[in-house]
Amino acid sequence: MTLEILGISVLWTFLFGYILVGAIDFGAGFFNAYSLLTGKQRILTNVIQRYLSPVWEVTNVFLVFFFVGIIGFFPKTAFYYGTTLLVPVSIGIILLAIRGSYYAFETYGARGHKGYSFMYGLAGLLIPASLSIVLTISEGGFVEMVDNQPVLDYWELFTSPLTWSIVVLSIAATLYISAVFLTWYANKAGDTEATELLRKYALIWSAPTIITAGGIIFELRKHNPEHYSNIQTFWPMFLLSALLFLGTVWLLLKRKKYGLAFGLLTGQFIFAFFGYGASHYPYLLYPYLTIYDSFTNPAMAIALIVAFVLGLSLLIPSLVLLMRLFLFNKKYVRGKEDFHA
Repeated sequence: MTLEILGISVLWTFLFGYILVGAIDFGAGFFNAYSLLTGKQRILTNVIQRYLSPVWEVTNVFLVFFFVGIIGFFPKTAFYYGTTLLVPVSIGIILLAIRGSYYAFETYGARGHKGYSFMYGLAGLLIPASLSIVLTISEGGFVEMVDNQPVLDYWELFTSPLTWSIVVLSIAATLYISAVFLTWYANKAGDTEATELLRKYALIWSAPTIITAGGIIFELRKHNPEHYSNIQTFWPMFLLSALLFLGTVWLLLKRKKYGLAFGLLTGQFIFAFFGYGASHYPYLLYPYLTIYDSFTNPAMAIALIVAFVLGLSLLIPSLVLLMRLFLFNKKYVRGKEDFHA
């Protein structure tokens, strides 16, 4: 395995961690706001708040690692993506700031304020939508070189069916992942009413998730035939992802083994996400930039790989410890203990 492939694999792993953990967090915020809107806060708020309190500070660690690593491993990405992503990433940063401020207002201001909760929930949906634009741009066709400078064609980007397919998938997948996890969490808490409501949400969002995922592949056939051809090469990974999706839905329908259902869901997204990444190889921005055009020097690459592997080896045990102490601590989950940040 070359250093280039090892570097992008490490980064892709961190990005997947952010997508999975972030989706649970973002979706939980939306469901909390939605329960206030529909008058079902009595059912969901306690369960969701007990999940959000100890977890929200951890989520963005994955994203920070990814952004630092992408510039460290592939310095030319700063040139091609710097001005290109100025608008979508700036929107994402503003939304992250809104989510962060929610905790300050909720902790030190008026607790249970609906306006804060609605902004928090809406920001949680718009963050993955704004950041998913990066994947769309990487498929090519939206960036032109003008006077040797990359310029993003906003009209082409926002009128492309591929763009909206990826945006809808990011929202649907966020709500689907979050609902499945929270179903498991509510079940661990012994909250039957919340478990049943969240199970229904999970089933509702399962269909848009798989449909839009298929829609992206369909759009790639016209937009980027080379990537579409590569996806066919990795068809076993996408087939396994589809089978795991069916297994997750079946367990939800049967109201059993919610922990296993979330495990299957995780496997589903691992195969789909890494299959997508492998099929996109070797491009970081089609057709201008590959992982070989922009890689850092070997000494820097080895130092970054060691640092990131050590960081991952610390981050994963920390998440496991967090879950054991709070998320799946029976006393905490069932409201017999409080968490104070």
